[in-house]
Amino acid sequence: MTDQTTPPTAADLEWLSLDDGEEIIWAGGPDRRTLVPTVLVGLPLAIVLIGIVIIVSEYLRVTNIEYVVTNRGLYRKSGVLSRDVKRIEHEKVQDISYSQSALGNHFGYGTVEVSTAGGAGVELSFKSVPDPSGVQHLISEQLKRDRGPGGDGDGRPTDEVLADILAELRAIRQSLEERPQQRRSEAGSDGTAFEWTGGDGNADDEPRSPRS
Repeated sequence: MTDQTTPPTAADLEWLSLDDGEEIIWAGGPDRRTLVPTVLVGLPLAIVLIGIVIIVSEYLRVTNIEYVVTNRGLYRKSGVLSRDVKRIEHEKVQDISYSQSALGNHFGYGTVEVSTAGGAGVELSFKSVPDPSGVQHLISEQLKRDRGPGGDGDGRPTDEVLADILAELRAIRQSLEERPQQRRSEAGSDGTAFEWTGGDGNADDEPRSPRS
């Protein structure tokens, strides 16, 4: 498991490709004590070699899972023979939660789950990490720093976002108000004259084309 007190560099994690200015804040993996149930099941079956296969395969699976938190995103790497890397950018994160089983609560590990805006349920999970509440808090604090106080997903203050929305709404309203005027001017440009009937100035009076 990666040392959590001293974050590794990108050179230590050869699978990790960081953008310019992106830094590793935390890195870790599943707690090794999650292997205890597998060992308890596999040892009695070791006499027929099946138990050894079960234990070795689970060990390789667990030890090849890594989780990384950077100042820009969250990463999960898994796979023994193949490799699967998933990344979620901070601005897409909508909710962070954690859960612990009875065994995990006893040994101090659990699962941190990340949901994204517009996503269907949990998009990324850090399973069986030690101190899941601490990892959740670390991610939440990093998101606050990245977004700024009262900020949105792209790091801008809420006031600026609202100002941009109001400006767009004004532009749409102005465009809608200009269209009827444009149509009236186009209708009058064909040389057709109109005269008003009724003469009493009522709003119900309608224009009538001049008689030939």
